[in-house]
Amino acid sequence: MRDLIVVPARYGSTRLPGKPLLAIAGRTLLERVARVAAAAAALAGECDMVVATDDARVADHARALGHEVTMTAAAIESGSGRAYAAACQRAVPPGVVVNLQGDAPFVPAPLVAALLVAARRDDVACVTPVVRLDWAALDRLRAHKRESPFSGTTCVRGADGDALWFSKAILPAMRDEAGLRAAGPLSPVYRHLGLYAYRLAALARFEAAPPGRYELLEGLEQLRFLELGMTVRAIAVDPPAHSMSGIDTAADAALAEALIRRHGDPYEG
Repeated sequence: MRDLIVVPARYGSTRLPGKPLLAIAGRTLLERVARVAAAAAALAGECDMVVATDDARVADHARALGHEVTMTAAAIESGSGRAYAAACQRAVPPGVVVNLQGDAPFVPAPLVAALLVAARRDDVACVTPVVRLDWAALDRLRAHKRESPFSGTTCVRGADGDALWFSKAILPAMRDEAGLRAAGPLSPVYRHLGLYAYRLAALARFEAAPPGRYELLEGLEQLRFLELGMTVRAIAVDPPAHSMSGIDTAADAALAEALIRRHGDPYEG
């Protein structure tokens, strides 16, 4: 049995139409993410990757880049749902399905591969990475949210590492932030990276259920797993060199290009 990395690439993004074809420092968002997915599949072994889209323009671009494409229904709104649709079209169902969001170009391939390995090992519905922010990174996230309040997601974890909640708000609130800053370099805030590895049966249950109340309020599909009582394991990882949330707005795209100018282009690495 082979596992599967899916890059959901929906053309009709509400906030940034045509997002998969948006150029970031000379390369499209899809080109950047699909390259990460292909490298991660090779690192993990026994794994394929596919671009799942609803749009012929995106499909043509992916094929021109040399990637396999699966066409999925335009009515599918979540990346998880599109990943499930792609998995259902495989001749042999995959055991683990990785959803590498098509707007996360800076997730390192080794991190994607490690998440897949963790999902093979751990008997949970879903595994996803989070980064604990230092105070400077938290200050940058707060500043960014003043311009793009729905860009960037935080996660609250239990002592066992399982996710208690995800939010577009910055959680947790802190009563004595000055004291916490004095106590150490790391804040209690975890930023979520847009990447998931699911058991196929868990993904099927997700897709069969209607969107949850808080999923709709927050605009976060992963909340459906929690609202269904399923376990999402939030694995703490080191922050990527190019540390930012997904690209949802023109301001996010500008930030991505600024990070490339500052730190170099990971595509060339």
